[in-house]
This record gives sequence, C-alpha cells and structure tokens, in this order.
Amino acid sequence: MDENKVSNFIHDIIDEYVESENAKRVHTRFPPEPNGYLHIGHCKALAINFGTAKKYNGICNLRMDDTNPAKEDTEFVDAIKEDIHWLGFDWEDRFYYGSDYFEKTYEFAEELIRQGDAYVCELTPEEFGDYRGDLTNPAVSPYRDRPAEESLDLFRRMRAGEFPEGKYTLRAKIDLASGNFNMRDPVFYRIRYIEHHRQGTKWCIFPMYDYAHPVQDMLEGITHSLCSLEYENHRPLYNWVVERVNKYCGLDSYPRQIEFARLNLTHTVMSKRFLRKLVESGIVDGWDDPRMPTMCGLRRRGYTPVAILDFLGRIGVAKNDSIVDIKLLEHCLREDLNKIAPRRIAVTKPIKVIIENYEADKMEYFLVPNNPEDPEAGKRKIPFSRELWIEEEDFAEAPPPRFQRMTPGREVRLMGSYIVKCERVEKNEDGSIKHIVCTADLVSRDNLPFDGRKVRGTIHWVSAKHAIEASVNLYDNLFTLENVNDIPEDKTYDDYINPESVIKLEGCKLEPSLAEAKEGERYQFVRLGYFCLDNKSENTFNRIVSLKDSYKPGK
Repeated sequence: MDENKVSNFIHDIIDEYVESENAKRVHTRFPPEPNGYLHIGHCKALAINFGTAKKYNGICNLRMDDTNPAKEDTEFVDAIKEDIHWLGFDWEDRFYYGSDYFEKTYEFAEELIRQGDAYVCELTPEEFGDYRGDLTNPAVSPYRDRPAEESLDLFRRMRAGEFPEGKYTLRAKIDLASGNFNMRDPVFYRIRYIEHHRQGTKWCIFPMYDYAHPVQDMLEGITHSLCSLEYENHRPLYNWVVERVNKYCGLDSYPRQIEFARLNLTHTVMSKRFLRKLVESGIVDGWDDPRMPTMCGLRRRGYTPVAILDFLGRIGVAKNDSIVDIKLLEHCLREDLNKIAPRRIAVTKPIKVIIENYEADKMEYFLVPNNPEDPEAGKRKIPFSRELWIEEEDFAEAPPPRFQRMTPGREVRLMGSYIVKCERVEKNEDGSIKHIVCTADLVSRDNLPFDGRKVRGTIHWVSAKHAIEASVNLYDNLFTLENVNDIPEDKTYDDYINPESVIKLEGCKLEPSLAEAKEGERYQFVRLGYFCLDNKSENTFNRIVSLKDSYKPGK
C-alpha cells in the first residue's frame, strides 16, 4: 500500500489541517490493549495510523492501552511489537504505556473535581442501571451535588485503598439528560484491587478508557486520534475532556478524533473474546494457529506483509461499516506469491508408477524453471528414475468426460520429461491400486512426438527413489457462515465452526530439494497451491492458499 498515492476522507481532513495557520507536525498513535494478539482488523487500524503519519512526513507513537489490568500481559506486548515490525512499520523511540500517565491522569482528575466537573458517586452497579434513565427520562445521581471538598477527600481515600471495590466511582459532571448516554455523567475512575503487570499494587483505582485516552493523546502531543467507528458516539466526551483539561491544567494540546469503519471479513470472527475461547478450549492449537485471523497466525500460515498491505490499500478507508470478501485477501496473496515463490514438486496423495521400459538402475536429471514469472530465478535439476509417484487424482481407470490425465491406454506428458502410456494397473488383494505400469516414449524427452500425435495432458511427478516424505496441512475457512456478524439468535459462533478447516495429509512425497526448506520460505507446489514449512510441527508444510482464484477484482 503506497500511503502517498492512496487518498481517503481522513487524508482530506488532514490536508485541510496541514494548510491551516496553526498546524503542527502530523502526529498519530496506535494504542492496542495488550490483552490478546493483534488480528487482521487491528492491522487495518495500525496501517491507517502509521501509514497516515508516513504520508505527511509525521510521526506515530505505539502506546499500550494498559489501563485495565485484568487480562493484560507482557507476552501480548512483545507479540504486538513483533507484528508491527513484521508489517514494516516502526515507532522508533516513541513506545509508551497508558500506565506511564497514571500520575498525571490522577492529578487532572483532582482538578476536574476542584472545578466542579467531577464528583465521587456511591451508586452500586445495580443502582446505576436503575438510575440510568431512558430517551425520555434523564439519569439520576443523588451524589451529583456533593461538595468538591468532600469528593476530593473521598477520591484521595479511594486511591489510598480505604474502600472496597464498587463502593465509589469518580464520575464526570456533564449532562444527565443528554440524548448521548456516553455524556450522562460517565464514570472516570473505579476501584479495582488487582495487580497491574507493570505497576504492581501501587494503584487500586484505574481510569476508564474514555477519560484516560484523550488525556494520553494530549500528553503525547497527538494531532489526530484515528480510531474505529464504534467510538463515534464517544467523540463528544473525548472533546469534553480535551477542552476541560486544556483549560484547567495549562496544556495546549487539541487532538482531533476521526473515526473509520472497522474491517469485517467473510468467514472470519474478529472478537478477541471468542478467539481467546478458541485457544483456551483447544479448538485451535494456539493464537498462531494458521486458521486464526491473528497476525501471528497469518504469518505462520505463510501470508506476506506485501499481500496484507496491498489488500488494505485496495479496500480503502470508509466511514460506513461493510463486509469484505476474504477472497480479495487471498487474491492479493496469490498475486504476491506468484511473483516471489519458487516452484517445487510435491505429490500429496501418492500412487506409484513404474516405467517398465526404463532401466532399473538408471537415473537422470531434468531441468525445470524455479519460477516462470522470474527468468532470473534460474532452473534446478530434478531426478528421474524407473519408479515415480503421481497424484491419485491424476489417474482414473474409468475416466469422466474431458479427463485429460492418466488413464489406461492413453498417453500423458510427465511434466518436463517423457511422454508415458498407462499399460495396466496392478492391484492389492483388497482391490486398491498397488501400482500403475507404464511405458515411456524415450525419444520424447523435452520434445513433442516425432510422428505428430497429440498428447493433451500433463501431470507432475517425483522420483520414488529420491523423494522425501512429509506431512501437509490443507487449510480452509474456520467458519462456514459467510457473515459471522449475522448469527441467528438461537445460534453461536460454535455452531458454524468448519469441521474441515484443516485436513492433515500424511506420507506426502516431495522433491528432494525441499529437504533444505527453511522457516519463512514460501513455495508454489506445482498444480497444488502455495505452501510453507510449519514452524511448530516438524517436517510439515502448510498450504498458504490454493492456486484456484475465483475472485474477480472490482467484483
């Protein structure tokens, strides 16, 4: 994705900003919560923030939103950093934690109390619901007019740990009758006796996101707070905090919140809560399971940063929610892999072929291109011998109409080598195929038949004597439902998990060069798809994506 060429409504807004009289250097931030691994939806947000900063020669901070310590962990922090670097973005020396600002955030809250814009409330969670009001009735709090001195004393004692959880909250004093319920005196602080992954037990009161986030943006000098559409109704509260903190606390920082539509993909769940459930229940083998939409899962599957960023560039940045066909992501991936992936030969469901007129102890090499899309990639030698492996689906005793592969009495080209003819099929006692006996036209090496006869089919093969054996995982969508956001009321995500989302094939036969395959290398297995070596299961290749591409760009 070329950030300098892609335009969108966010860039239109920033264009006006940079031309204004008081414009500062464009400064964005990416603030993930370290309670899970980044997924493809987060990737859109981070690409927008880092990409926007890059386009305007600005800067982008990485800030861990660790104001809610319940499920935060340094494991997730490290994973988030790795994912961002893998995509090609960098925060340089601007790495922060929301908890870095706990002291300042607390000081500003005290000032809001002094100025009459916040108060300590002691409604229970149940009473909060009862007193919340509705569209025709305002919310209620009997503690709204509590004197500032009393609220300030209680707030300090909350910090000192004098009260149990749920006893008090700090609320902003805004408008209990607002049609936007986010403005009905929202909670800014609550009491939580829980250990923070960085602060330990220093704090027992924690700021809510709606208060902490604008304060953090202000302290870092953020000019544009780019976030997903779910925060649109929170923007008036964001602006309220910015206005009050600037006014009371001597700051001069006015970040602008701009919302964009989240990424929704067909057959894909983006809920971190459910993704965690998949991991903890063992339905998948970890956050990096190749079926997961997490960045580490896509990386293990074999996706490339180029393909992901190309995909994000193609879908653009919209203001309204929509669902994107996952086939577009796969199309971008195929386009990238087709250019960069060297070709190799693998037989995933092998049947043995014996060339009876080829000498038993003979062996020769054939030269085949490493990548027809890249002549500079050169060629490699593959061994040929009397016994070969071919794909089960490339042979039919009773062929269907228009079948142009191996069948009794018909000739077929062995890719890059000889033309062979199936003479007979030897079977085991149970009726299964033991092997196929063929004869080769030994003068057809690299040539068409001299007598001009036509041979229509070409199939791939590996030498049985030289093949290495490996396992292959064939992956498909994890969910059968196209739009996972449209689940019937009596159903859950669990009802739509695809039982064939992974098929493991054992005893696959691969050309010998794949014995040297390394983690991170991607290959096109000729006629089968794109594959890479799995980083957790020994001697196992994962199918990244199939060769077939039914997606039409612009569809």
